[in-house]
Amino acid sequence: MTENSVNSPSIFVDGDACPVKDEIIRVAARHNLQVTMVSNQGLRASVGPNIKAILVGPEFDAADNWIAENCRPHDIVITADIQLAARCLKQGAQVIGHNGKPFTPDNIGRALASRELNQYLRESGEISGNNKTFSKKDRASFLQTLENVTQKILREMT
Repeated sequence: MTENSVNSPSIFVDGDACPVKDEIIRVAARHNLQVTMVSNQGLRASVGPNIKAILVGPEFDAADNWIAENCRPHDIVITADIQLAARCLKQGAQVIGHNGKPFTPDNIGRALASRELNQYLRESGEISGNNKTFSKKDRASFLQTLENVTQKILREMT
């Protein structure tokens, strides 16, 4: 497959710091979906005719803006960026974090509020900026969630 039809879902990846690229490629190949990895830094070459890399400019949020402007209903967006997740949900896309937790209209408000609180606490020195380590459990959870979301979308579209 070189290009999906307008009605096929695509997977958009916020690619600069994505630890689950291999899992995304595996699920996309299984379901013959287009993957677009968007980055403002160079990405390693991904193998497969259904993998496209988009290199955007170095401007702040350039990759996020590109994804938010190009995703549509039934697409899947992979990101850890809560603000990008909110924008993509408004476009009707399904959004999954790298740890396998989906962002939904029901939980995005709480996620945005938590992000703002944590940013304030880091800036005031109350907490450090260290993130927890990405685990095998996170990777497995992501893979299962992506597979489930993909199957659900494909069922809805038939």
